[in-house]
Amino acid sequence: MMQLPIYLDHAATTPVAPEVLQAMLPFWERAFGNPSAIYTIGQEAREAVEHAREQIARLVNADADEVYFTSGGTESDNWAIKGVARAWGDRKTHLITTPIEHHAVLEACKTLQEMGWEITFVPVDSTGLVDPDDVRAAITPRTGLISMMHANNEVGTIEPIAEIGAIAREHGIPFHTDAVQTVGRIPVDMQELNADLLSISAHKLYGPKGVARWWFGGARPCVLCWMAAVKSADGAAVLITCRALWDSVRRRNARCDAVRRRWNGYAFCVTGWWRVSWSACPTPSSRDIRCFACPTTPTSPLRMWKVSR
Repeated sequence: MMQLPIYLDHAATTPVAPEVLQAMLPFWERAFGNPSAIYTIGQEAREAVEHAREQIARLVNADADEVYFTSGGTESDNWAIKGVARAWGDRKTHLITTPIEHHAVLEACKTLQEMGWEITFVPVDSTGLVDPDDVRAAITPRTGLISMMHANNEVGTIEPIAEIGAIAREHGIPFHTDAVQTVGRIPVDMQELNADLLSISAHKLYGPKGVARWWFGGARPCVLCWMAAVKSADGAAVLITCRALWDSVRRRNARCDAVRRRWNGYAFCVTGWWRVSWSACPTPSSRDIRCFACPTTPTSPLRMWKVSR
């Protein structure tokens, strides 16, 4: 049997947890009906989808009718950003974001620029942290959306989303946050974050690929998604795994904390190497390591990588 390599990039994607796979199998083998069908096998799938929608809503303290299913984080981000832009028409044509967003957000912003929108990229400090005062200063009468990730996918820095969301609400501006790196790793409460739109993806937390959600805050005309095709048996199979998925995540998060403590304890005892954590407030699943050729002359790093388990 081929030995699998040690995989440390769980910030990029995760394997499907065994218990999640077992929870999905019945919807591929027996309850495979179209959730829109009126006969029993379809209604069974539909019931599973709606039950999953309620579970997802509880996960982030939202209402079930505010949860929309899509095919992935990229679609969710695009739906949020482009959807709000089109809803505004030419009444608002300014968006505020950061240069460290996921490419799904940056490419969507590029599309808006081609549509005539102005994009302001608020700077971040050396740890990737956004200053809420910079966000406030960037707001103009034309600002129609603020979009910032909850936690960075490279260094794990958790942004002050609640404070930024409060600023957005103060000015009546829809606020979107990409929470792909945080849901399932740290508590995420839509009400506390003051977010109107929030994106999540299952494959970041031991679920299958092609499943995500988008949450839409009903208080204002905005949106959110958890990516999965609602009108497909596969979608029902994927969504019914929410309970198994969450149980799996909790166990793996405990293991993640233990692994992180071990990395911190090593202090890189290997001769000639230093360890430096850049993130002042990282997610539990991320740890950044910077390696130098000589501890007495920490000049240019040879390599930097993240440990995400």
